[in-house]
Amino acid sequence: MDCKLFMVKVSYEQKPFRREVMRTYGASVTPSPSETTEVGKKILAEHPGTNGSLGCAISEAVEVAVSTPGYRYVLGSVLNQVLLHQSIIGLETKAAFDKIGVKPDMIIGCAGGGSNLGGLIAPFMGEKLRGENDYEIVAVEPASCPSFTRGVYAYDFADTGMVCPLAKMYTLGSDFIPSPNHAGGLRYHGMSPILSELYDQGLMRAVTATQTEVFEAAETFARCEGILPAPESSHAIKAAIDEALKCKETGEEKTILFGLTGTGYFDLYAYQKFNDGEMDDYIPTDEELAKYREKLPKID
Repeated sequence: MDCKLFMVKVSYEQKPFRREVMRTYGASVTPSPSETTEVGKKILAEHPGTNGSLGCAISEAVEVAVSTPGYRYVLGSVLNQVLLHQSIIGLETKAAFDKIGVKPDMIIGCAGGGSNLGGLIAPFMGEKLRGENDYEIVAVEPASCPSFTRGVYAYDFADTGMVCPLAKMYTLGSDFIPSPNHAGGLRYHGMSPILSELYDQGLMRAVTATQTEVFEAAETFARCEGILPAPESSHAIKAAIDEALKCKETGEEKTILFGLTGTGYFDLYAYQKFNDGEMDDYIPTDEELAKYREKLPKID
């Protein structure tokens, strides 16, 4: 089976071994945005030298899928059917808690497009909505790509090339391309419509973490647990450590559940940057974000 993948350019460069795993299984992998599609050329013309984003890769993949006979494309994050698929994570987690008779007080997950967090919290949020149990739910996003905490709740395109349907979500603007941080899976301009609605209703809260803080937490976790975590889920680790330290100060007891997905062994370039003291933290300014908000679709 012919499989063509568009990988966010910065991830293509920073995570070469992840790329090689896909090639080993027969996929061709192209850094996005690329000169191989019309939408890629357009994005490069508007953003020369860009490191890309998930939104760019989605646009290119859609163009190839609709223009190549026999090809199909299903968005792998953000949309409702993805969260439904990912809910297996939350169902298995809840079954484990039920088996040992423990109820988590707080549930923490990293948030980029929302599939990771949405899948983890699904059964717990169901109980919360039905009034059967209460949980404090926390989304952790990169300070460099703060869709929840600094975005607006509006209709926007799911991709940078604006070829996908509009969705109502917390967004920084589909034209926003984040700085090249190492948590490639969280570099997305918007947030899942389901999670956006829950956040808008006050059923969950969101916090941000800088890249250096995240890797400091990952290092602590690795040295304590013997597991090298992926940069994406290390955002959840950072928030979990913060909450545990708060409990230590107040004397309060809490059962804290956080999502740990993936390993960091494909991200050793990022760990090298951190260990060498070469990692930086870019946080967009209010003026920069306002520029992208101005380009949101005008809905009457």
